Formats: sequence, structure tokens, C-alpha cells
Amino acid sequence: MKVKPTSSELGILKVLWERGPSTVRQVHESLGTKGGGYTTTLKLMQIMAEKGLVERDERERAHVYRAKLKQEAAQGRMVDELVERVFGGSAAALVMRALASRKTSRKELGEIRRMLDEYEGGRR
Repeated sequence: MKVKPTSSELGILKVLWERGPSTVRQVHESLGTKGGGYTTTLKLMQIMAEKGLVERDERERAHVYRAKLKQEAAQGRMVDELVERVFGGSAAALVMRALASRKTSRKELGEIRRMLDEYEGGRR
């Protein structure tokens, strides 16, 4: 599956990743005013089911949707595209921009160092 979710679809996926399987009403309520009307949420989720981004369980009166696209897969695709389109394929440029653009805590920096050490250790 190589479908890239739109920003509205990504908002719905985030709700499903956090809540787990949910009805349209539950997703709509979680989105609040940023999700538009209930029928907009319903239509988007129907389209997402057609695209293969979510699966719909029709056994109950209120259909329950679950994310078919895993959070890590979506993040990976979006980061890959960002690195290629904006940073000319340079992961280092992305990381440097991310670190320069906002305050990074000591804890986060330690986690980044640990991950780099793990990554470097696996490449040898």
C-alpha cells in the first residue's frame, strides 16, 4: 500500500492510532471543531476505507473503523518524502534543521545520541 494520506485523513488516523478501533462518532468527537461536520468525517472515513487506509467492521449497527496503515509506516513515508523534497536527500540536513528550529531538552538529546550509537553500531 503506497497511498499517502491527506492532512485530514492523517488527523483521523492519529485518532485511530491513539484510541484504537472507533466509531465515526467517536472519531468526530475526538477531532472536535477541526474535523468539520459529522457527515464530513463519515465521508472521509468511507473514502479512507476505499483507499485501504482503514478497515471497517460492519458487524455492529455503528460501524467500527481501525487504522490499517500503521503509524510507523505513515511516518516513514512522510519523512522519506520530506527528506527528498525539502532536504535534497540529506537526513543530516533534516536533523540539523529540526534541532535548530526548537529547544531540545537534555533528555531528548540523550535519546538522539543513544539512537545514533545504536544505528552506527548496526552499520559496522
